[in-house]
Amino acid sequence: MLSLAAVPAFAQLDTGTGTFASSKINITPGADFGAPPLPKPEALVPEVNATLQQYGTALLLDNTNEFLGVVSGPHQGSTNAGQYALEWDQDWNILAGIPGLQTHAIAVGRYGSLAGNLFGDNGFNQSQEIYGAGGNVAVHLVFFYAEETMAHGRFNIAAGRAPMENDFDSNPLNCNFMNNSLCGNPKGVTDNNANASYPDAQWFTRLRVRPISPVYIQSGIYFTENNTYSATDGYRSGFHLDSSHIDGEAFPIEAGYEPTFGPDKLPGHYKLGAMYENTSHDTWELPTQPVQSRKGGTQAWAQFDQMLVRQGPGATDGIIVTGDYVHNDVRYSTRADQFILAGIDRDFWKARPLDTIGVLFAYQTVSGQLGKVQGEEEELGLPITGSFGGVPNAAGIQTHAINLEVDYQIHVFRGVTLAPDFQYFIRPNAEAQLPNAALIGFKTHIELF
Repeated sequence: MLSLAAVPAFAQLDTGTGTFASSKINITPGADFGAPPLPKPEALVPEVNATLQQYGTALLLDNTNEFLGVVSGPHQGSTNAGQYALEWDQDWNILAGIPGLQTHAIAVGRYGSLAGNLFGDNGFNQSQEIYGAGGNVAVHLVFFYAEETMAHGRFNIAAGRAPMENDFDSNPLNCNFMNNSLCGNPKGVTDNNANASYPDAQWFTRLRVRPISPVYIQSGIYFTENNTYSATDGYRSGFHLDSSHIDGEAFPIEAGYEPTFGPDKLPGHYKLGAMYENTSHDTWELPTQPVQSRKGGTQAWAQFDQMLVRQGPGATDGIIVTGDYVHNDVRYSTRADQFILAGIDRDFWKARPLDTIGVLFAYQTVSGQLGKVQGEEEELGLPITGSFGGVPNAAGIQTHAINLEVDYQIHVFRGVTLAPDFQYFIRPNAEAQLPNAALIGFKTHIELF
């Protein structure tokens, strides 16, 4: 059974082995071995890693492309967004005889544009999760860090530079979808700038303990930076690595339970988490009142996935339902609550055991305090404070939004998948005055090696 505690946002299902193309898969609970195995994704050129892994090295190069056309909404049109990524994982026990030590690094390039711009959702729930943050640039350094696994996998400590959301409220099943409400992390958990989310990162140290086989507890210190998601001072390329923008610390904690049920060994993963951070935030204040600064804030989340029916031997070969809930501090966050329910069905067709169907429902509410601010701005004829950092980019009062998605992942060839995709936006940008929008397109993933 694979633990789904943490993976990079772009992690893709290894259709050859039923595992995920990422070094961040945790150890199998109860297993008596050291560091997690190196990723071995199905690839177009498998000989590259077959050779390198003799030396404890995994080198992955892939491309993800997301094309969507708006077929119903205020404006029709189409856009494409994409990413190429290079991942290097090194097991130093194999290479140099250092037990339990591994290092990980990823760099990406991103390109394209966002279909949501055509109908008014300028990022509240991005239609293409691969858009933005790291690009458009040729090379964006995502993360690099080291981890040490000890006591037969009971303890794992990591340090370096990586997104907090690689480890907390994370699930590799998320990127069976295209919409950014879930892939790569639930959008609600990224509302607080104290939480870096892939492909942006922060300095950190993290400890994970597994006191008994199906249970883990993890916590850490993540240094917050005041321009994590901006394009200034080298952050667009991700090579600005000094401490000049550190403005506080975030302290997440998460507990997980990973049982298996019944004779078919149906895996489940259940987790609860919370985070306190000590950075300063401008709270939502009425335009007739002075802006207040609040130091410190909190966030909480709950997540689960459970296989209901097994249809094959792999960790995801069956019908799996997954859910996520995030709650934010409404005094300064845009998103107050997020509810997600999704399901995937893999190996349902014996003639095509590597194909997968996915269905997603996401519901988000906007902070009532922000709604009061927008209501008064509307009455006074002022620009309406929008979703991001107080920038006036909303046309009206924001309340809630619903996103629906259905896709079908087709295994085309080894290392190649094509996923036709349908999305429907209800109240885009959480605004009632924006017409609903329907989008049709596809997502492709090519693992070169």
